[in-house]
Amino acid sequence: MRVTTAYAYNQAITNLQDRQQELNRSQTQLTSGKRVNAASDDPTAAARAERALSSIARNDTDKRALDASRNAMGIAESALGDAVDLLQTARETMVAAGNGSYSDGEREALAKKLVEIRKQMLSIANRPDGSGGYVFGGQGLSTTPFTEVSNTTPNTVQFNGQRGSIQASSSEQVSLTIDGQRTWMQGRDETGALVDVNVFDALTDAIDGLRQSNPSATDLRATVNNGLKDLDKVLGNMQSARAEVGEALNRMDGIESRIGALKLAAQSEKSNAEDLDMVEAISRFQEQQTGYGAALQTYAAVQKLSLFQYIG
Repeated sequence: MRVTTAYAYNQAITNLQDRQQELNRSQTQLTSGKRVNAASDDPTAAARAERALSSIARNDTDKRALDASRNAMGIAESALGDAVDLLQTARETMVAAGNGSYSDGEREALAKKLVEIRKQMLSIANRPDGSGGYVFGGQGLSTTPFTEVSNTTPNTVQFNGQRGSIQASSSEQVSLTIDGQRTWMQGRDETGALVDVNVFDALTDAIDGLRQSNPSATDLRATVNNGLKDLDKVLGNMQSARAEVGEALNRMDGIESRIGALKLAAQSEKSNAEDLDMVEAISRFQEQQTGYGAALQTYAAVQKLSLFQYIG
């Protein structure tokens, strides 16, 4: 085989292989619907798509965290609503107890009503969050955050957790728990400042006051007034906490919209970086098929020429 013929033969093979690779790449693109299937197809576009994919993953993580927070805050809002209703009932009970014509037995009936309210309040304070924790657990607990201490006179309730709240693992600031200490173990005065009076002691003091035997009008008035003052303080704090949770839930709607917009933008960026223009791709594939056929013919012609020269 002469040198020129050998060169032509090698060129024909190289051309045929190149055409085959192009055809294979186009077939892969048409099958996947993507222009970029490997980093080598377009390193810059592949990097863009990878960054967009990471952004989509972060958006999904943020959305899961938001859903968990919305669930927890929904439970908290419901619990605080129940607590506010009970405290308002307790307040009405104390107002009724101010009736000077009531007997000790009638005041005892009112005291028992407050006892039941106190039990319900403790149950609400220990409400589960549905995920193995407690809504008012503060920094997080595996056991109930509030427990009755029975070796004191009168009985008291203590908070077993750490102050604060658990934040969801997210780029957004959303909470999974409520600070139980701040919500249940403090009150607010008429200026809105936090004061050292808690829900359970306020109810206990009111109960003990109503159980005084045959109190004077002055003592009864003092019991009712003091009870109402303390109940108003804890009720004000509970209402404030409920309003904060409501604001957090409202803010989550905006966060959800922002997460959705960011994910949509990332999906668009990923699509722009790697998706295939099907019309253009089909046209190119057809051209490559034609080119591949021509390369096959050239290769066949060179093979014949090489054979004749070998025989000659």
